[in-house]
Amino acid sequence: MEENNKRPAGFEETDVNVMAVGKFAVALLIMTVLAMLLLVGVFKYFQSQDGGQAKSVDPAKVFPQPQLQTKPILDLKAIRATEEQVLSSYGWVDSQKGVVRIPIARAMDMLVQRGLPVRAEAPPESAGNVSVPTESGLGPKMQPPGGPLAGEGK
Repeated sequence: MEENNKRPAGFEETDVNVMAVGKFAVALLIMTVLAMLLLVGVFKYFQSQDGGQAKSVDPAKVFPQPQLQTKPILDLKAIRATEEQVLSSYGWVDSQKGVVRIPIARAMDMLVQRGLPVRAEAPPESAGNVSVPTESGLGPKMQPPGGPLAGEGK
């Protein structure tokens, strides 16, 4: 019990070993510089093996299809212009069958004039006409009241 009374509670009396932290920081700095020098040396070695010049390559000649778009914004504008032209002009879809394409605005006007097709009105159901489940709706066999074991207890 006395040993607990020797140290007053409240704060840490020992401090961080500054020398150890300093040595670690210096070692880390030296290792980083050495790694960078090694990478530069390897880069120079490979550059000398390759003739000393970096060669640019045209991806369109090297890689097969499909290739990345070189001008995606212009491509998208061209696609949208083509779609807009198709949606706002008349044209044949299938001339042999007589199927044509009309502009969207004209199609909406025609729909307003002609109206949408509607179903024939269903006959009104009477209040006393209740749907009753049939034998086919309950499975292969209707169970008697009380379940399958209702008649065995007698």
